[in-house]
Amino acid sequence: MPKHVEKRVLAHSPQQMFELVADVERYPQFLPWCLGTRVTRRDSDSLDADMLIGFRMFRERFGSHVEFDRASREIKVRYTHGPFRYLVNNWRFLPHAEGCEIDFSVDFEFRSRLLQKIMGALFTEAIHRMVRAFEARAREIYGPAIAAPEPEPIVPAE
Repeated sequence: MPKHVEKRVLAHSPQQMFELVADVERYPQFLPWCLGTRVTRRDSDSLDADMLIGFRMFRERFGSHVEFDRASREIKVRYTHGPFRYLVNNWRFLPHAEGCEIDFSVDFEFRSRLLQKIMGALFTEAIHRMVRAFEARAREIYGPAIAAPEPEPIVPAE
């Protein structure tokens, strides 16, 4: 039942941010509560992966199918198995004068009412921390900002 939509502008290119989010195997290196990932199937425009998440005494594994649309720079995540009734997660990386506008949404519901109640209370903070983790990872990999475009040279009139 928790749903979150967030738009944010980052000083990195849409392609850089797309590649960073698409690199599922590296999530345990920087995402809070992500203890492990395992890609179980991959082709040119999709993959299936299992993710182990943990928080305090809570530890759950779930699977998802991830589709990559490189032309429109969109990533769609659909839940396949685990503790959720459903999980839908979408990323869009749009060109922006300052780099990239990220349009991110996530919607999920746990099967367990107790788990839903516990995680529902932490949901907003968890999503904010996750988005900040992607921002920090982008700065770590790509530097503080994209290079400013070179100005057009001024050609003297003849």
